[in-house]
Amino acid sequence: MKAHFRLLELSTTKRVELLDITKMVEEVVGDSNIMNGLCLVFAPHATAAIIVNEDEEGLRSDVVKWIEEVFPHNGGWKHNMIDDNASAHLASAFSSSSRIFPVKDGRVFRGTWQSIFFLEMDGPRRRRIMVEVLGE
Repeated sequence: MKAHFRLLELSTTKRVELLDITKMVEEVVGDSNIMNGLCLVFAPHATAAIIVNEDEEGLRSDVVKWIEEVFPHNGGWKHNMIDDNASAHLASAFSSSSRIFPVKDGRVFRGTWQSIFFLEMDGPRRRRIMVEVLGE
């Protein structure tokens, strides 16, 4: 079995923001020369997530709105006394810091309407995303 690893770097500009990282992930898979296997996309951050959904402007806006409504920044959270980012930690706890995708014939296997997003919940920040491809 082969393994290919890359750290991606990006910058966010808003407190809550969705960035489409599909092309970046697909580039890593293409560069891996792995034809069949798995691709792990992992955000090593306690206030961010990796999500999969349709890349449609209204839906992206709805995701941000939902995060801000369910986990309001000034929600009286106890953690805000320490770091003023409890809403981001809570939202992250109910999402996922990683996703695994099948790799088939050298490409990320995903649905027609599925894009891969980095979900920032404590920006703006500089962030890293780990992509590891395993297989043959």
